[in-house]
Amino acid sequence: MVITRFAPSPTGYLHIGGLRTALFNWLWAKKNNGKFRLRIEDTDLSRNKQEAVDAILEAFNWTGLHWDDEVVFQSERFDKYKEYVKELLDKGMAYKCYLTKEELETIREARMKGEEPPIDIRKYRDFKGELDKPYVIRFKAPLSGKVGFEDGVKGKAEIDASQVDDFVIARSDGTPTYNFVVVIDDHEMGMTDIIRGDDHFTNTFKQVLVYKAFGWDVPKFYHVPMIHNEKGSKMSKRDGAVDVMEYKREGYLPEALLNFLVRLGWSHGDQEIFSIDEMIKLFDPKDINKAPSRYNKEKLDWLNQHYIKNSPNERIVKLLKEDFGVDIEGHDKKEILIDELKDRVKTLKEMAEEIKKMLSTPAEYNEKAVKKFLKDEVISNLREFLVFLNDKEPKTPVDWHDVMNEFLELKGIKPKFLMPPLRIAMVGDTKGIDLAAMLSILGKDEVKKRISKLLANFEVF
Repeated sequence: MVITRFAPSPTGYLHIGGLRTALFNWLWAKKNNGKFRLRIEDTDLSRNKQEAVDAILEAFNWTGLHWDDEVVFQSERFDKYKEYVKELLDKGMAYKCYLTKEELETIREARMKGEEPPIDIRKYRDFKGELDKPYVIRFKAPLSGKVGFEDGVKGKAEIDASQVDDFVIARSDGTPTYNFVVVIDDHEMGMTDIIRGDDHFTNTFKQVLVYKAFGWDVPKFYHVPMIHNEKGSKMSKRDGAVDVMEYKREGYLPEALLNFLVRLGWSHGDQEIFSIDEMIKLFDPKDINKAPSRYNKEKLDWLNQHYIKNSPNERIVKLLKEDFGVDIEGHDKKEILIDELKDRVKTLKEMAEEIKKMLSTPAEYNEKAVKKFLKDEVISNLREFLVFLNDKEPKTPVDWHDVMNEFLELKGIKPKFLMPPLRIAMVGDTKGIDLAAMLSILGKDEVKKRISKLLANFEVF
């Protein structure tokens, strides 16, 4: 059985790079009828944040990347890690290192200068006694030979074993280190395939040595290149490297975000739109690109608009209420309203703002639009149109279209002498959805009320 995992540290929010890694693992597990596990790597007790754990779980629930079995927390497994540390000590494959902070700093400074350190990092490798001073536990890395693995993205990876230091597997306070516990957990959780960012690539050589020290099978590794910004540099918050839930707050649909992420580093021909089922059917980590991908907000907006257009209105109405506090469930023209806005907006947040603007009487009017369209003769047209509406009962957009055309013909005027001013009266500007649809949504009484308000304020302009 294929078993994959995602293993974030709860020291901050889950960003889209992490979500993409999780998505790739989830898809590969689902494609093979396997399991996708979630592990919280919280061994750094001083930096862990419960709100970060909550945010990670919230992001997974929002995107629908549901995990199998229980969530594993490393902080609950310290006793298990100590047993494995002791096993390596007993086998002579690890040792206590008593190097002081000052000695370690001397080694570090010499290496930074490209010089041979005056102190050997392996000073205590073969030391048999015990010292009454703090120590860390170091792994005994091979002094000769090769260490390597087959990477599903990058191909064969191999280095001289001598390039790997005797790395620390347990700190002086007894807490284990990442490169040790990740192997223990991945083995005990039955990992067969590990898809992760290529910032972990060099760590893998150390981890392979730990697998071999215990005589365990080494899983398949796939190291995914990072996501860069549109200029090809490391992403920042300004570029979109934000909390995944910020995308929800900005009005993106989860399926749009997942579709966007799956195409960052993976492709299937020229296809851009993928349903979840298609992703599961087509995804293979061997097809992940070797080069970094570039974040493109225009592509994300385009995808989000596609999914908004293809979402049932009932769902859109529900999300507008739940996520943006815009309740139009009881509005008799909500279908027209949503249908009109689906073709105009890129996000649900934008849709919510448009609805609020449309359903609220304008508090102010666009100054440029007023100067351009509200001439004296136009104001006269609006006054006459207000009276003209008295014996009309338009309901649908078609009805309103007919009423406006009838008035234009009666007056013998061009649309520009009625339509833009009407828009200004309705929403304070000349932009917006189809005017007939807008008037239908607002209803005759509200239309007359907003025209009257504009007329009452005309002397101010």
